[in-house]
Amino acid sequence: MSEYTPAEMMTIVAARALGNDSICFVGIGRPSEAANLARLLHAPDITLIYESGTIGTKPHNLPLSIGDGELCETAVTTVSVPEMFRYWLQGGWVSVGFLGAAQLDRFGNINTTVIGDYDNPKVRLPGGGGAPEIATSCGEIFIIMPQSSRGFVDKVDFRTSLGHGDGGDDRDAYGVTTKGPTRIFTDLAVLEPEPVTNEFIVTSIHPGVDREDIVENTGWSVRFAENVQETPAPSSEELAILRDLKTRMA
Repeated sequence: MSEYTPAEMMTIVAARALGNDSICFVGIGRPSEAANLARLLHAPDITLIYESGTIGTKPHNLPLSIGDGELCETAVTTVSVPEMFRYWLQGGWVSVGFLGAAQLDRFGNINTTVIGDYDNPKVRLPGGGGAPEIATSCGEIFIIMPQSSRGFVDKVDFRTSLGHGDGGDDRDAYGVTTKGPTRIFTDLAVLEPEPVTNEFIVTSIHPGVDREDIVENTGWSVRFAENVQETPAPSSEELAILRDLKTRMA
C-alpha cells in the first residue's frame, strides 16, 4: 500500500460516500476534489452542480472558482443563478450538498462569516455565498474539513449555515424538512449525528489515529459510537487518480 497524507485520506473517504445516482451541489475546494474523485473512480454518472448554474459538469481540471470556464464548457447545461437556486435547489432536486467550513460545532452548524464578535471580529471570512440555502434545501449535507480544536468548536461564533441548530428536533422547529448534515469527513475520522440528540459522534477512525488525537483536536467533549469502525486505507487506484487530478488543477 502506498503512503498517503491525512489530507488524501480525508478526500478519499469523502469521495467514497457519493454514489452514481447522487445529484450533488458542490462547494469549491475540498468538496470539489472529493466529488470529482468520486466521478473518476466509481460514480461516472454522478451529477455535479456548481453555484454558477452548471449542471452535470465534468471538468478535466479542478475548478479554482464557481466561475471557472471549464465548468460551463463541460456541463450538460448551464442555467441562470436564480433558476439554479429557485427551481433546482429549492425545488428539491438536489440529493447531496457538499460543503466546507471555517468553524463547525457539535450539531453541524457552519460558520464562514467571522471569527470572534460580529461587530468587532478577529477575522472576517468570505461569507456564506449559497451555502445557507444549500444547507437547508439539499436532501442531506456532507461536510469536509481538517479536524482541529480551533475549527471544531463547542459553539460557532456565527451561525452562517444551519446544521441541527441546538440539537434534537431544533432544525424542524425552523420549518426545515431536509435531513441536514449526515456526515463529517476529517483528516482523523468520520463523524455522524447521534439519533435523537443529533450531536455528532465519531463512527470511524482513520488508520494510525488514536482516540486521544481526536479528543485533543475537538473543541467539545467528543463522544464515540458504541462500535467504532476503522476507516479502510486508501487503495493504490484511489491515490493515483486523486494525485493525477490535483496535478491538473487549472
